[in-house]
Amino acid sequence: MELVLKNCRLVDKLGEYNIKIENGKISDISKASIKCDEVIDIQNNYVMPGFIDPHIHFRDPGLTQKEDFRTGSLSAANGGFTTVIDMPNTIPKTNTYKALKEKIKIAQSKSVVNFKLQAGTNSLEEMEKMISLNPISFKIFMDLETDESLESIFNDLSTLKDTTNYNGLVATHCEKKAIVESETKKLKQKDENEAIDYTYARPSKSEDESVKQAIDLARDNDLRLHICHLSSSKSLDIVKTASKTMPVSWEFTPHHLLLDNSAYNIYGAFIKTNPPLRPKEESVNITDLDETSIIGTDHAPHTLEDKTKGVWSSSPGIPNLETVVPLLLTEVNRGNIDLKIIPKIFSQNAAKVYGLENKGEIAIGKDADFTVIDLKQEGKFNIEEFKTKAEYSPFDGWSYVGMPVMTIVNGKVVMNKIN
Repeated sequence: MELVLKNCRLVDKLGEYNIKIENGKISDISKASIKCDEVIDIQNNYVMPGFIDPHIHFRDPGLTQKEDFRTGSLSAANGGFTTVIDMPNTIPKTNTYKALKEKIKIAQSKSVVNFKLQAGTNSLEEMEKMISLNPISFKIFMDLETDESLESIFNDLSTLKDTTNYNGLVATHCEKKAIVESETKKLKQKDENEAIDYTYARPSKSEDESVKQAIDLARDNDLRLHICHLSSSKSLDIVKTASKTMPVSWEFTPHHLLLDNSAYNIYGAFIKTNPPLRPKEESVNITDLDETSIIGTDHAPHTLEDKTKGVWSSSPGIPNLETVVPLLLTEVNRGNIDLKIIPKIFSQNAAKVYGLENKGEIAIGKDADFTVIDLKQEGKFNIEEFKTKAEYSPFDGWSYVGMPVMTIVNGKVVMNKIN
């Protein structure tokens, strides 16, 4: 199959370019006209390397009333994403060879975008079996583990790296179990709880201490570390310091960058996430983004019933795949972010961390994954127009300037809003 994209703007180049695609790969990039039977006029919009979301929860299998790989991947395509990395906390957990193999089959049959899967940790013997299925990394939910179990898990991963083709990358949810349990117990003793109490039940200190622990364990076991949904400004300082002497990366979510815990007073438990929104003075924010950053949406949809059970029983998580790109393009238009970092924070940096060698760059021979951006399209989010099963979002009704208008996966158009 051959296809030419004409009248493309590229972030780092002047003028308009034409891009030729053959068999799912980029075969030519030129200012000169390229002949082809099938041509799509990009209309002078920006063409960027296909966006990669390194942190999504598609709930498939076991929780498909919330989302599945079909609706989730349609949501990703609608939001401008060509590749997603799914987390292992489904039912059953994706922490056995059998469960991982089954999830691969499910994703292959349903997904309209590229996907990779994280594996959950298990016994060394079981993880050795899973490695043959090539999980992109192992995920540790540190908020569910004791100090002793974490020592054992990291040690087993180190052994796995030395004895198999495991790449040594471990992704971590960093919150300290003992601190969360202690602070939650205290707060539950109040006569009446408010949604904002959840911030203090899982305080910034729990993340800061857990990030320090993850860094020490990764360093001691010679593993590469990726910190998921980093939310605390102090944790950011900690990982920046560590990154000077060891391989550690981190990602930001849109909700932690754009909201603080005062949002609980507006949205109640609908805004509940793990880690929670932070007090403004303790939170990361939009000014923390730079050319080394990674955006991970932590797209984690639930049913309305799941989200309306009060402070403690409501499920944590919000959908983000269809709002994050317009939200950050709006920040570009406001002058708060340089357009040049958009392809880096949404594609190039994640591709490097996760070893996606044929992605993250518009170059001859690379995969023909593209996100086309209309930087000036204006509108307001309407949850009823989203592809996700989730029927809520804190960003519903927010205005935006800038929108993904076409998503191309392996040379195939999977979303098109260009008139």
